[in-house]
Amino acid sequence: MPATQRLWIKTPLAILADGAEGGLVVENGRIVELVGAGEKPQADATFDASRHVVLPGLINTHHHFFQTLTRAHPDAINKELFPWLQALYPIWAANMTPDAFRMATRLALTELLLSGCTTASDHQYLFPKGIENAMDIQAEEAAKLGMRITLTRGSMSLSQKDGGLPPDSIVQDDDAILADCERVLGKYHDRSDGAMVQVALAPCAPFTVTKRLMVETMEMAHKHNCTCHTHLAETFDENDYCLEHFGCRPVDYLEELGWMNERTWLAHGIHFNDDEVRRLGSAGVGVCHCPTSNMTLASGQCRTLELEKAGSPVGLGVDGSASNDNSNLMESVRHALMINRLTYDAATITHHDAFRWATKGSAKCLGRDDIGEIAVGKQADLALFNLDELRFSGSHDPLAALVLCGAHRADHVMVRGEWRVSDGQPVGMDIARLRAEHGEAAKAFADAL
Repeated sequence: MPATQRLWIKTPLAILADGAEGGLVVENGRIVELVGAGEKPQADATFDASRHVVLPGLINTHHHFFQTLTRAHPDAINKELFPWLQALYPIWAANMTPDAFRMATRLALTELLLSGCTTASDHQYLFPKGIENAMDIQAEEAAKLGMRITLTRGSMSLSQKDGGLPPDSIVQDDDAILADCERVLGKYHDRSDGAMVQVALAPCAPFTVTKRLMVETMEMAHKHNCTCHTHLAETFDENDYCLEHFGCRPVDYLEELGWMNERTWLAHGIHFNDDEVRRLGSAGVGVCHCPTSNMTLASGQCRTLELEKAGSPVGLGVDGSASNDNSNLMESVRHALMINRLTYDAATITHHDAFRWATKGSAKCLGRDDIGEIAVGKQADLALFNLDELRFSGSHDPLAALVLCGAHRADHVMVRGEWRVSDGQPVGMDIARLRAEHGEAAKAFADAL
């Protein structure tokens, strides 16, 4: 339960909020007061934030936790998306066990938390025999760390025998997928304000599932009032695949399936033309920008500003830890700034844009309005960074310095009014043990088949 005392986070070095130069007050897991310069609020306790830059907790809207076990894998590096997938699918299929999946999830969540992330969404679409309870494992691991999570129940139902990319052993049939989606929604989906766990439904991509599954997934989302997620328009290869198999481009197919609505957020969303951007924005479809992965796989550059102008929420994601190859959302904030300056220009894209994508934009993609902002009534999810490292020496604008000088690890992180990272260490987590256990689990994935 959130702490009940009134805590004043006092006089921060800088804060990403207007009218809060004197800090903020947290009570019962919420932000209850913004403190102006020179003001002294009523509080039971104080936290001296004079060395800290205070941000809303960052929100990760696209990841693949299991991929932490195959980072920088020699069979997959220096490849684009489709050959990268073809190299890794058999390795994941042959070696993923419940224990390995748990370690992958624990490591990814811990990395995210240390980078200032307080809410995570993982697109878990890999279901080899033995990890049918993947969503339960993720819920348990997020609860241990005290993080918010959107359990994004992914799926694949078209394998190599059907003309798809994945091996037969890691896909499920439509009925099994839909049944487990109902189970997970019934067990975990919490639509209340301040929910720690919510559920989204997430067929992996239009070319890895049947049309029936896409249609019935969205019908289920309407029934249970949840969001939906999928990969779309990440590469030119995907556009070519859709044209060959469906006779239309990915956005046209998405509309045919009934997915053009504000419940939907898409991963990557790179190769859209002007008309598609307009249609996506008009429908309120969100897009998770994955700058690090897009650069690693040379997939392309997301049209973030055009999408936002058209009406699409734009969030931020680290993507899988085999195409990133880490789970550091603060680093992705910096990469978002850099690649978008290359796409547009240095004057148009600022650190405020990158922060917006990682906070308010991400929250909107997940269908939430209770997180992603430092404001009265919002959940007390905060990331505090200090500028004590050499990389920050000589910096003058603290908020800009976090991005331009490359912050990557938070000093304190609060979720629902409780400290989950203190002095750079996750509360209750033995980092050395986690590194050793995860490293041991990863050894099974070292050799190609």
